[in-house]
Amino acid sequence: MYDRRVVRGNTYALQVTPVSTQPSPFEIQRQREARKRALARKRAKEQIQPRTPEPVEGREHIHVQTELYLEEISDRIIEVDTECQTDAFLDRPPTPLFIPAKTGKDVATQIEEGELFDFDVEVKPILEVLVGKTVEQALLEVMEEEELAQLWAHQRAYAELRNAELAEVQRLEEQDRRYREEKERRKLQHMKMLQKQKETTEKIAARAFAQRYLDDLIPSVFNNLREGGFFYDPIEKDIETEFLPWLMTEVEETLERKVLGRTILDSLICTVVEKRLDAFSHQPLSDQTEAPTEESRSTDAAPQVAGETDTADQPVAEKEETDQSVAEEQPSRRISFQLEKSDQAGTEDLETEKQAGDLA
Repeated sequence: MYDRRVVRGNTYALQVTPVSTQPSPFEIQRQREARKRALARKRAKEQIQPRTPEPVEGREHIHVQTELYLEEISDRIIEVDTECQTDAFLDRPPTPLFIPAKTGKDVATQIEEGELFDFDVEVKPILEVLVGKTVEQALLEVMEEEELAQLWAHQRAYAELRNAELAEVQRLEEQDRRYREEKERRKLQHMKMLQKQKETTEKIAARAFAQRYLDDLIPSVFNNLREGGFFYDPIEKDIETEFLPWLMTEVEETLERKVLGRTILDSLICTVVEKRLDAFSHQPLSDQTEAPTEESRSTDAAPQVAGETDTADQPVAEKEETDQSVAEEQPSRRISFQLEKSDQAGTEDLETEKQAGDLA
């Protein structure tokens, strides 16, 4: 990599600057080719490297570090443990006592008892010191006691004065507190009075407005309630809720009985008519059988006897058919009589229902 700003070679040597400040065409061509190669490498790298898709509308991508930034140590140095032992330290010998060298000459002398020390003379300063110190200590203690007594007296006086002042302060604070409480109570009482007065005024105004508003509203409300059925006659309500449903059920049952009786009557009439039709359809056949019997009487005797027996049996059959028809007519008459009774009962029920409706 070439950079003209980096000096090659000896830096202490004289740098020869070119005469012309314009770069040479060769240098310009080389820089242009270097830029083209760098741009081509960059484009090739971008094409090889997979790119992330474009973000959706309203979002953006954030750069995330994904490259390896930890350096792996591959060249491991082989280590070997070795041991060594030094000689044990010897104990230091004890230091000998220092004995200074003797100087001068030794001389001997004799001192008798009482020559160097006289107790009566030497004890006086000591006694003076002891007595003086004792007296001084006693005086100090007496003075300290008097000072403590004075301090205690001053302390008692100060405590009494402080207690009196504290009592006065407490009395003043209590008085101030009572004044403040009385003031707050009076203020609260006044506010309650104003609030109550305001509420009373509002209630009076609301009552007057409501009375003025309800003067026209109450009649219309009562009329609407009366039309809606909220104000009703208990007898009429009882008739509508108790008597009329019962009457309707009774009428329905009566009508059902009528319909059932008429259905039974129709079925009986149909059966009687069918039986009469069957009976009338069998009578011509019996008349046709009588003619051949009369002809057979003239031919031979045996057929004549048979014809006589047939003619003798024919009135019996006719008599049985008439008896059966009479027996069938009697139940039909009985059923029609019962149906007439049920019709009369139905008409009576309808008349009672009509009368009840008129009463309602």
